[in-house]
Amino acid sequence: MSAISVGQAAVLGVVEGVTEFLPVSSTGHLKITEGLMNIPVDDQSVVGFSAVIQVGAIAAVLVYFFKDIKRIVSAWGRGLVNKNERYHHDYKFAWWVIAATIPIVVVGLAAKKLVEGPLGSLWVVAGSLIVGSGVMWCADQMGRHKRGEDDTSFKDAMLVGCSQILALLFPGFSRSGATMSTALILDLDRVAATRLSFFLGIPALTGAGIYELKDALGAGVGAAPLVVGTVVSFVVAYASIAWLLKFVAKHSFNAFVIYRIVIGLALFGLLAAGTINA
Repeated sequence: MSAISVGQAAVLGVVEGVTEFLPVSSTGHLKITEGLMNIPVDDQSVVGFSAVIQVGAIAAVLVYFFKDIKRIVSAWGRGLVNKNERYHHDYKFAWWVIAATIPIVVVGLAAKKLVEGPLGSLWVVAGSLIVGSGVMWCADQMGRHKRGEDDTSFKDAMLVGCSQILALLFPGFSRSGATMSTALILDLDRVAATRLSFFLGIPALTGAGIYELKDALGAGVGAAPLVVGTVVSFVVAYASIAWLLKFVAKHSFNAFVIYRIVIGLALFGLLAAGTINA
């Protein structure tokens, strides 16, 4: 019997699609939802399922930013064979994304058991949601929002890329929240910070999904729930991306900060009352 039903997979697909790129922690929301549906959050197949359906959200990024990605990849390809093309920002940016992905891959492989064990507790998720809110609020206040996407540098990409490790080690901190906060501290404007977060998430999250696929299939999640969860997350994530880019162009991150604090406190309450299992 599958550890996750098709209906549960659809619900988790919606949660993943809505929260993957919003700075509210998709991992945290998935764990909370799994807990409310009495799905064991530390089950190997469930952990694998969560990683696999992220690929649906990543596919939404690939489709939404297809023209940008095509431009960057083309510039990278031209630069590989023609040194005169290597001055182009897109060529450099492609290498920066590759380099900035290496730290999270190394830490992810080294700390896999720790992340799936003690650090996967919902107590950690609740605390990380609240602490991450403080970081995000400070970053939004500190940042001068004066640099656009064309002003990004190798240093920016590496620092933002490394910040993904926070979300890896502390589920609930939010990969998007960590990367956007770091970009804001580096004085990127909110739209540039959000787009950089998207691009840096593509290789890391795609790799994680492919790596976990064998565990999800081999440990008790059927193909049907995986397909349903992934397709639903793709559709919902596409709409979420479009909404987020319009939102950050005109608003601060305060709404997300308040939301995270409320959810974190509510989760602490549910855990303390024994309503859901950590």
